[in-house]
Amino acid sequence: MRMNVWAAILLLAAGAGLVSAQTAAQNPPKPAPQIPSAQVQPMGGVPGMQGKPLSSGPLKIAFGDKSAEWTPATLAALPHQTLTVFNEHAKATQTYSGVALTGLLTRLGVPGKPHGKEFRLYLVAEGSDGYQVVYSVAEVTPDVHDASVIVADTLDGKPLGENGPFQLVATGEKRPARWVRNLVAIRVMQAE
Repeated sequence: MRMNVWAAILLLAAGAGLVSAQTAAQNPPKPAPQIPSAQVQPMGGVPGMQGKPLSSGPLKIAFGDKSAEWTPATLAALPHQTLTVFNEHAKATQTYSGVALTGLLTRLGVPGKPHGKEFRLYLVAEGSDGYQVVYSVAEVTPDVHDASVIVADTLDGKPLGENGPFQLVATGEKRPARWVRNLVAIRVMQAE
């Protein structure tokens, strides 16, 4: 049983003879209040990005008052690039094909060659299970950063299966912690 601090002090004082046992008995220990654990709230959809986890479906990308939705068919029609990366979780070298993330972002007005205050832009990417990661826009822009970040739609020449229809994949990372499976939402925001 948990005791609050004052009840514990009274019991200790009673044991030391500083207060009577009767005073300690009149102030029995109370259970400690339960503090709720912090919970991460998934974005729950663009543009508000709050609520319950998203269902797997089209990829929604938003920047300011602009947004776009991508299905497997519309993404497949765009120019693709291929990345061969070592997946630390799978302990295997894998080849992903997809569309450069920056190519999707620039369609909404995100700068392809950021300068000055544009370096405050960042994005939050979310999977259908509510898993979220953050990238600065500079990290996904080839003009600034050497790594490549794609919205993949195939793995080793086949659809992604349980990781799809889309997966965010990046080169230059020691482990795939920021690769987002079942990617369903990306929101670009600006740090103050």
